Amino acid sequence: MTVRSRIIGCGSYLPSNVVTNDELAKRVDTSDEWIVARTGIRQRHIAAEGETTSDLAVAAATRAMEHAGVTAADIDMIIVATATPDNTFPATATKVQHRLGVVGFAFDVQAVCSGFVYALTTADMYIRNGQAKTVLVIGAETFSRILDWEDRRTCVLFGDGAGAVVVQAVEGKGTVEDQGILASRLHSDGGKYELLYVNGGPSTTQTVGFLQMEGKEVFRHAVTNLAGVIREVLADTGLEAADIDWLVPHQANRRILDSTARKFGISEDKVVITVDRHANTSAASIPLALAEAVHDGRIKRGDIVILEAMGGGFTWGAALVRW
Repeated sequence: MTVRSRIIGCGSYLPSNVVTNDELAKRVDTSDEWIVARTGIRQRHIAAEGETTSDLAVAAATRAMEHAGVTAADIDMIIVATATPDNTFPATATKVQHRLGVVGFAFDVQAVCSGFVYALTTADMYIRNGQAKTVLVIGAETFSRILDWEDRRTCVLFGDGAGAVVVQAVEGKGTVEDQGILASRLHSDGGKYELLYVNGGPSTTQTVGFLQMEGKEVFRHAVTNLAGVIREVLADTGLEAADIDWLVPHQANRRILDSTARKFGISEDKVVITVDRHANTSAASIPLALAEAVHDGRIKRGDIVILEAMGGGFTWGAALVRW
């Protein structure tokens, strides 16, 4: 008997405030045409004043728990993936834990845009090692709080939001026919730190800072690294690109999504795309896209789904799941 980690519920939350490209063009020197052509983004959701990352996380988690049919008493553990916590400490996950009424334990994972894949992989390890049976994994971000709204290169790219999944231990046979997480791979390369980072922090500037990015270099590395890690999880399971039913990528840039799919011969109708409506919500982007595709019926039980992301650090990773 093999223990697998099966996703049994998904939930999402987006702030009600929507900012279009035309609205941004009134604040910085840009246009809807310029943004769409380079990124595929048409709008983004921005958290209201006083609305925090933990608020978004709690809303998404509540919906995921309802979808999974579980209560706070069923949850052993909470992991929140975020680069925009409510406070330097304690972990945003502990605030979420308290508001949901969960006992167990909770902590944050910080791998920027790869955070959800890192958190999901961590949950899988706890489940497979018998340390937890039911885990709430959340990606939640308020990236609008770390953007320089005068910098047109970066402020047009990001949005706020949260997505969550409930992962539960199930018995499998140890084959690729099992439901659950079948393989995952994580990577990082601190040598690329200066290509994507925030120029602030408690130990350096004692300020929050703003996001800094070398877009062309990030794009180049993303396409190469994401293709590599997808090949790794396929090799780990003995599956091929043709077996992929759905690709649920981190929603950074439409051109990255298209390029990655082309490398594996995956047609556009098998790629879950939300970047046009959500922009880049960092660790929230994969669970937001996943929840949308599950709830609208595209992703069905038995489907092979690949989740993949790359973020600052650099960090990158992928998980191969049989839904």
